[in-house]
Amino acid sequence: MFAKKSASTGLTFVAQGTILSGESHFAGEALIGGELYGKISSTGKITIEIDGYIEGELSCNELKVSGNFKGKLKCDKLHITHTGTVEGEVACESMEILEGGQFIGMRVREEISLLNTQEKNNTNIEAELQIN
Repeated sequence: MFAKKSASTGLTFVAQGTILSGESHFAGEALIGGELYGKISSTGKITIEIDGYIEGELSCNELKVSGNFKGKLKCDKLHITHTGTVEGEVACESMEILEGGQFIGMRVREEISLLNTQEKNNTNIEAELQIN
């Protein structure tokens, strides 16, 4: 008779003037008006407001940037508004930049990025073996 409601995740809001650093995980949608530094992940959408700032490694489903992002980004969809700036290395399926928005950096395919990291590790191992 009564339908069971599924557990929904709420909205997380980081207000302007708030500064968080370290490792953060958001179970749902997040709205960033303050500053975040470090390793950030979300299973949902993250929106960086005009005064918002994120610096570090970010992994999420979707990112909308009206403020500033600096660092490494992995997402399915990136949307940079007319006031937004993204600076760094981006691995995403789709990217939209509105007039006035800025993208400074490079867009990479995740597989290539991972291969380059693995090649560097193998080179370091080979160098260590030759030294010994």
